[in-house]
Order: sequence, then structure tokens, then C-alpha cells
Amino acid sequence: MLVKTFAASVQGVEAQKIIVEVNAGGTVAAGKQMFFIVGLPDKAVSEGFQRIEAAVKNVGFKMPRLKLVVNLAPADIRKEGSAYDLPIALSILSATKQVDHTILSQYMIMGELALDGSLRPIKGALPIAIQARREKMAGLILPIQNAKEAAIVNDINVYGVKNLVEAISILNGESTIKPFHYDTREAFYDSQNDYNVNFSDVKGQENIKRSLEIAAAGGHNAILIGPPGAGKTMLARRLPTILPPLDLYEALETTKIHSVSGLLGTEASLVTQRPFRAPHHTISDVALVGGGSNPNPGEISLAHNGVLFLDELPEFKRSVLEVLRQPMEERKVTISRARVTVEFPSSFMLIASMNPCPCGYYNHPDKECVCGPGIVKKYLNKISGPLLDRIDLHVEVTPVSYDELAEFKPAQVTSEDIAARVVTARKIQTERFKDHPDIHANAQMPSRMVRELCQINQAGQTLLKTAMTRLQLSARAYDRILKVARTSADLGGSEDIKIEHLAEAIQYRSLDREGWAG
Repeated sequence: MLVKTFAASVQGVEAQKIIVEVNAGGTVAAGKQMFFIVGLPDKAVSEGFQRIEAAVKNVGFKMPRLKLVVNLAPADIRKEGSAYDLPIALSILSATKQVDHTILSQYMIMGELALDGSLRPIKGALPIAIQARREKMAGLILPIQNAKEAAIVNDINVYGVKNLVEAISILNGESTIKPFHYDTREAFYDSQNDYNVNFSDVKGQENIKRSLEIAAAGGHNAILIGPPGAGKTMLARRLPTILPPLDLYEALETTKIHSVSGLLGTEASLVTQRPFRAPHHTISDVALVGGGSNPNPGEISLAHNGVLFLDELPEFKRSVLEVLRQPMEERKVTISRARVTVEFPSSFMLIASMNPCPCGYYNHPDKECVCGPGIVKKYLNKISGPLLDRIDLHVEVTPVSYDELAEFKPAQVTSEDIAARVVTARKIQTERFKDHPDIHANAQMPSRMVRELCQINQAGQTLLKTAMTRLQLSARAYDRILKVARTSADLGGSEDIKIEHLAEAIQYRSLDREGWAG
């Protein structure tokens, strides 16, 4: 007997419908192979027969002594992973008339079987649920650990089952399991700003808080330069708390990426806070941008709609840093393989930190640098010019004095206060770029638009010329200064870029100053 049901293959952050066809017929002689699976299965799929056989027997059903042929169509798409166990098992039981096959083809089914018949969670439940709704399936059957995640998708019945027996009961019409209900909007707005860190925790560093406020308001990349223990990492970790809250579309987009990476966990559902990713400096270029035989998202895609923090930037391998350049410009990364090309979104803010020299105390107010001549410059040269071109703010972080640390007084600035100003500035930019759907913040303006939207008066021109001459700033600093000045003006509610906005922007170009590193 021939039966079929439906599963899904996740490629990138999208799912594709897979038809699971099982034909049972013809006896098998003793010692001969009885199970054949075709349709480009990988090792994990092929090994599934051993799990299926044990699970079927352990829940009280019979594994037939018949020739079983399983076809996963389309046959030219490689099938990977163990999530095909459940649809294949149900199809075998239906083909051998142990389970009612009447409604089998109306469901999309996914799940990995344990030997006792229980189900283990799968990756990519959210894009699979989206595809099931797109295909107008009657429902989606999957492990109960993934039900909350899949139920984010409206207008599709999601059935979370604990084991093979519960899945069979749904097909036989004997189940009391109800579709999993999840109020996406209520959960989204309830936990949207539920951060466990706050800028009110930071003592002193008011100038650094201001620079990060500008970075958040204009979507600018920034690098924090200072000695060990100055608070660079602590400040960077609080940046997501002042970014505009995710909207529902951004949350769904971010959740899909985390879903296919298997990072949501069994109790998680919708990602409601902006991601903060901080990979170690030993990371490989594939782990950073994504890849593999079946491409998976890298750290830059996991930071989509959030912050990518690179601590101790010069310690990263140069090849790793160079692969960042194109995704930072295009806000997406394309990974090509022989059989498939996958595109992952990667619109993130880059925040980096570094010591000013190997010992960490160059330009320190109290401690003396012990690095030899030329060592500081060689250390900074580990960061390429093209990467620095994409970083708008160079912020020098100085240590907090003992008096400031020991002082007991209420925090003057909280994340909520800063976030309110950032949201107001972003609204101004939304209106400014309403005719440019690919531009959302000042940092994304091309040079032509900078000339048009960042005009300055004669006094401003004089100040900028003097600064570039005296500080010996490079040519790349010109556009960056204008973009940052535009954001400073937006935060101040000013339509025009004034002298004070330009002056503030000029101070954030430390690494462009000739002779800064000796």
C-alpha cells in the first residue's frame, strides 16, 4: 500500500515542503534488507530506520516484514537531520494499516524519535509552521517542546505531542490534545523591555554614555578604546537597552534565525529583545558569517536587528575581520554551495572594543605604557583601513576614579531616559528616509545623500576645515563626521547642523588623527 504525508526541509531561514511517500509490499527473505530510503537522505536520515523500528516496537505496534520504500520528494534536494523520523514512522504504520491513513496527508509532521517512542525537539519549528500555513495544511504535528515556538504563527493548528502514541491518536481521531494556543502580541509586549541590565548601573562615564546614545540614535558603528577595567564591555552590553524596541515584524524575522540555529530552547517562543552577540576572538570566519555543507547562520546573522560586540578587536584574525566588510555594507550575507545558495539577513550594529596598545596603558592618565617604539602603531595596524572606514565613532574610554565608584547617589541617567531620546531621533529619521525603503538610519546614508541632507553653514565649514587640518584627519573622516553631526542634531531636535553638533562629532575620530599612536 502507498501512503504519503508531508514534512519540511529548512534551507537558510525558509522551509520547503517535502513529500514523504512510503510503499509497503512484497515479503522479504530472511537476512535481506527490508528498508530502502531514497531522495538524497544524509546519514542521519538513513539511520532513522533503526530508531523507528525500536520506537514502533516499544510502543506496542508491529514492524512489518515487508519491503518498505521511502521516497523523500523532491528527490534532488538533500535531506538532513533526524526530524524525518516521525513522518516516516507514521507513514509506515499507515501503509501497513495499523494506523488510519485517511487524514495523514492533511498534516505536516516533524519530529525525532527516541528508542522508547518519545519525541525530541527539532530545529526550525517557526519557518516550518510558516510553510505549513502557506501550504494550507490542516495542522502541524511536532514535538511538544517546539509547540510554543510554532504557535507564534496564526491560522494553523499546532499539535504538540510527547510521543509516537499521541501522534497516532491524532490520526485515529482518538486524541484529546487541543491545538496549542499562544497570544503572540500579548507575550511580545509583556517582555519587550525586560532587560536585566541598565545604564543606571554605570557610575561616571557620562561622555561614553552620550557617545553610545548617538550610536543608537543613528545606527552608527562604534569602537571603544581604553585600558583594561575601564568599563568598555559593561557599557557595550547595555547598548541594546537604549535601542528602539523591536517591532513585531523584526521580532519574527529574528526569531526565525534563532529557530533554525536551535537557540530558542524548549520554553522560548518569540525573541522580544534585540540580540547581543559577543563571539570570542578565536572564532573562525565560517562561524562568524555562517556556512557548512547545509549553510547555517553565523554570529552576524544571529545579531540581526541587534548588536554584534567584538571585544579586543585586534586579537581577532585578520581574515575574520575582513569577511565583515561586505555584510556590513549590504546588511545580508550570501553563502553559495554546489547545490544551494542561501541568503541570511545581517543588519546589525557593530560595537568593538580594544586596548590602545598590547600592555593596555598607552595614554593612561596614571599608569605608564611599557610598549617599545613602534609597537603601538603595529598593534593598531592589525585593524584594516577598510574596516575602520565602516566605524563612525572612535570613543576613548578612561578609567573611573575611586571617588566616583565609592559615591552613593541615585543614578542620574537610566536606559529608559536615553531610549526615549533615541526613539524620538529615530522617528525623525523615519520621516526623512520615507522615500528610501532601504535606508532606516543616518549611518546608512550614501555619500550623495550626505551632501544633500548634511549641509553646514560657512562657520561650520571653517570649523571642519580647521579640524581636519590641525588634527590631520584622513579624508574618510569627512563623511563620518557629517553623519554623526546629523544624528547629534536630531537628538537635539534641530533641523540644521550647528557648530556644537559638528564639534561633538569631530571628537569621535580618535584613530584618524595623525600621530595618535605615536
